[in-house]
Amino acid sequence: QVQLVESGGGLVQPGGSLRLSCAASGVRFVVWGWYRQAPGKQREWVAGVSSSGITDYADFVKDRFLLSKDTTKNTVYLQMNSLKPEDTAMYYCFVGPPVTWGQGTQVTVSS
Repeated sequence: QVQLVESGGGLVQPGGSLRLSCAASGVRFVVWGWYRQAPGKQREWVAGVSSSGITDYADFVKDRFLLSKDTTKNTVYLQMNSLKPEDTAMYYCFVGPPVTWGQGTQVTVSS
């Protein structure tokens, strides 16, 4: 059974940075990435990386967020820079197919 363990969320001031981590049990995946969900809004895709290392980002995080993968640790990282209050959300790691979700980690951007 696939298990995902997320960490790295927290409270940060606007303009600050956070790094989220998502560690997976030892199964190879085709796609790995992050979604987020703000209160009262639908879950939205943030970024993803394929098994070949190709990354893609939602327009609202391009040039601010960086997704990387450490295959030796079976972990992906989401480096989030220049954070804005509108980035406040629960961030969920996912892998697939089939899609498996992490438990989520809260990111709050506020002064």
